[in-house]
Amino acid sequence: MSLQDDLTAVRRNLNELVRSVERLEQDVARQAPAAARPPGQGQGPMVSVPDTPYDSSLWTDSDDEGLGARDRHAP
Repeated sequence: MSLQDDLTAVRRNLNELVRSVERLEQDVARQAPAAARPPGQGQGPMVSVPDTPYDSSLWTDSDDEGLGARDRHAP
């Protein structure tokens, strides 16, 4: 292939990429309004989470995720 043929192919591919990105942006713009709503608008009531500590009995017999069991050491 000549240099001119290569440049033509690159331009054609670049134009196709630009068209694909524009289509993707349009698809995202159509879907974004539902996801971009502030909390509490059309997503159900807000739930308040208290600042008080959780009851420690909730964690009885539980392992620390990612850290392994409390009575064992990592290899």
